[in-house]
Amino acid sequence: QVQLVESGGDSVQAGGSLRLSCAVFGGLTFSTYSMGWFRQAPGKEREGIAGISTTGDTFYADTVKGRFTISRDNAKNTVYLQMNNLKPEDTAVYYCAGGWRGGFRLYVGSYRYWGQGTQVTVSS
Repeated sequence: QVQLVESGGDSVQAGGSLRLSCAVFGGLTFSTYSMGWFRQAPGKEREGIAGISTTGDTFYADTVKGRFTISRDNAKNTVYLQMNNLKPEDTAVYYCAGGWRGGFRLYVGSYRYWGQGTQVTVSS
């Protein structure tokens, strides 16, 4: 059974930084799967913000490009999201997604597996 476990969410002030981690357990050869990060703010749909391929190619939503960086460590079965210059509008629950099955990399339906989410709150 595949499990994705996010960590690193916190409350920070605008302009601050956080690094989220997503560890993957069980039944999945991590290095062969593309991964992604999504977020969902209250009252809004879940949106894709970053993706990374098996070869390290990265993809970003315009809202986070230049501020967020996705990376992966295949030896640790972990994907990261470094978030800099955080803004109040970045406040959301952040989800890790794995097992990309083709299609647009920042689309919810493109991924098989999901974590439970970690809360990020940015105050002004």
